[in-house]
Order: sequence, then structure tokens, then C-alpha cells
Amino acid sequence: MGKLWIAALVFMVVACGETPSSSASPGQPTGFPANTGGPVSSSAPASGGATPSLSAVTPVGDTINPRKVPWISATPTDDGTALDVVWWSGVEPCNMLDRVDVTETAKTVTVTLWEGHDRRQPDAVCIEIAIQKQTRVRLPTPLGDREVVDGAR
Repeated sequence: MGKLWIAALVFMVVACGETPSSSASPGQPTGFPANTGGPVSSSAPASGGATPSLSAVTPVGDTINPRKVPWISATPTDDGTALDVVWWSGVEPCNMLDRVDVTETAKTVTVTLWEGHDRRQPDAVCIEIAIQKQTRVRLPTPLGDREVVDGAR
């Protein structure tokens, strides 16, 4: 019986121990990539930190309960035929880009992002952590001098 207790104690110590990340900088929480300062739980970027890397995504379609998501920037490509749209989101499969709607007028281009839950994993539970995502949106006609408007606002 004593050997079983010792084995259980060793297992608990090993399972609960924290191994520092080799890429972590001094004073940074372990388990996160270097220079991110850990997860961001707000809808805005952390101030004073390094620019987060963008996660490039494409629309998957057919998500559960798609909803409009506001974006933070829409940068036209050099030729004006597309926009690189950036927004704050959550992790997959709970936050998947469902589709992008583009509505054009003579003066504006309205871009609306839609996110939903992945239909293939309807019962998935996700941590709440902010991720900056980007998608390239092709425009039916070049942007020109038209204003780009967020359809979710």
C-alpha cells in the first residue's frame, strides 16, 4: 500500500509542476508565445505590447448561429481590387468566419463579417482568448476613392 501512495504522490507532483517555456522572456507568464504578454481577454489590443501576429482565415460557410462581427481595419491592396480586413475574434471552432458580405454604392463599400460556431463540432467548448484575424476580401469593382464602411457597426 505504501508504494501506491508514493507513486500517487510522484504523479501529482509531476502533473502539477510547471515547466518554463524556453521561448518566454523574463517576467513573462509561461505557456504563451514570446512577446505576447499572454492572452488578451478584452475586445481591444493590449497596450504597450508587441504587435500580435495575424491569423489568416477564409470563410467556411454553414456555421451555427452566425453573427455580425465588427472589424478594426480594412487595408486596400495596391491595385484596389481587394481589402485585407482585420478583426478581433476568438478561437476555433467556436469563432469561425462564416462569410463576408460586400455591398457597393458609388460612394461606399460596406464590408460585413459574419462568424459562427463550427457545425462539425457543435458541442465544443472554447477558452475565451482574443485572436487577431485577417481575411482578404475581393471587391467586385476596384475601390477607387470610395469609403470603406463596417457593416457590423
